Amino acid sequence: MENIQKVLDEYFAAWNEGFISKNGEGIRHYMSPEFVGYWAHANLNKPDEYGYNYDLDDVLRQYGKAEKSFEILCVTERKNGDEMIVVGRETNLINNEPYCAQCMFIWRKENGVWKLLREYIELER
Repeated sequence: MENIQKVLDEYFAAWNEGFISKNGEGIRHYMSPEFVGYWAHANLNKPDEYGYNYDLDDVLRQYGKAEKSFEILCVTERKNGDEMIVVGRETNLINNEPYCAQCMFIWRKENGVWKLLREYIELER
């Protein structure tokens, strides 16, 4: 669990650096080439789907002052420790207003390095 906590800390630090630089390459470094994400909120009937090549720079440019943090609620190991399911609560502080989401991340070891394989993000609003 310590190892995945360190990876998550580094991943969210990459997001926070990306919010400043408006460059998503540091974030993409943590993603598997097979990455798929799903994002939704209360007014969507079907979540938006995005993949490894989605335009992270464009996403980052949409935000002024922003910062992400993540609180782990549960970690489940599978595939003999080569995958981790991480469930928790993400808080995005955007222009000093919090936007919280329930999240599930699937992390997989690829060539000995943890990579984000899938994410499911459901805004609480």
